[in-house]
Amino acid sequence: MEMLQAIRNSAAGLGIFAVITAGAIAITQVSTKEQIETNVREAAARALYEIVPRDSIENNLLEDTITITAPELTTDELPVNIYRARRDGQVVTVIMPVTAPDGYTGDIDLIIGINADESIAGVRVLAHKETPGLGDKIELKKSDWVLNFNGQRYQGDEDSSWAVVKDGGRFDQFTGATITPRAVVNATERAIHYFREHKTTLIEAESMNTADTETQTTAGVN
Repeated sequence: MEMLQAIRNSAAGLGIFAVITAGAIAITQVSTKEQIETNVREAAARALYEIVPRDSIENNLLEDTITITAPELTTDELPVNIYRARRDGQVVTVIMPVTAPDGYTGDIDLIIGINADESIAGVRVLAHKETPGLGDKIELKKSDWVLNFNGQRYQGDEDSSWAVVKDGGRFDQFTGATITPRAVVNATERAIHYFREHKTTLIEAESMNTADTETQTTAGVN
């Protein structure tokens, strides 16, 4: 009987502990949700403003956006935001999310800025699983390789120089790692193609944060 009572007490204690733990986790999630959202927003802003310096434009990049569905960029049907930088009221740069599905160890998530004149404003890596010490040199904090895209122009399908050096192109690869930089180069090319095909819509569409914005349907803009 004493053993049975001890088991019951232990079970009750474990049950109470589980309830208290679950409650604490729930409270923590609720209380930190706002801070997490703030942190995510700040991280996004830092990446965007690395491509287009804050003091070089007149608008807030996080507020001047349109929403598109572009599986040719992101490899899925989920809607994503396109960010626009303005000077004198005109869109001078568009920053779009792009996923490179052909990284060495999986997807590489990027943001790519393209100027209105179709030159590259900048490329930044947001997330990846590439090999530390090799493929992770696509990160700006690990290497300045990604800065090689700044100001570059893609001349079209006949531009054989838009490739890594190993493939006869203009972009260096890393010692011991060619697949990763090749994936970023290819993703940037896809972004340029998309920009050229939908340039008018991307530049002229009303911002989704504008009060009188109407639903956009042209070229995949929601």
